[in-house]
Amino acid sequence: MRLLLKLLLSALVVVVLAKLLPGVAVASYFTAFIVAIVLAILNLIVKPILVILTLPVTIVTLGLFLLIINAIIIFLADGFVGGFSVDGWFMAIIFSLLFSLFQSILYSLLDKD
Repeated sequence: MRLLLKLLLSALVVVVLAKLLPGVAVASYFTAFIVAIVLAILNLIVKPILVILTLPVTIVTLGLFLLIINAIIIFLADGFVGGFSVDGWFMAIIFSLLFSLFQSILYSLLDKD
């Protein structure tokens, strides 16, 4: 039940960011839910592999390369989900930063219960 609630909160964040950011579009609420599922799966499977493969670059850039890895994850979700689109690297980085921020805030409110 908690996982479903977190996915719904993530979908809500996707919808809000699609409304706020000009380069991000999501077709429907169902599409936002699918995006939340795809992002969760990509963050679980693909992101650790990318982090390990790019560890030297991440160390040299003092962790800033993780922003690029997050943007790659967003672009992968863009490619997998039909009604979701992100225009350009800058929007993908901004989207990933705001997505992580809002997700952290909502999850912390959820954990206080």
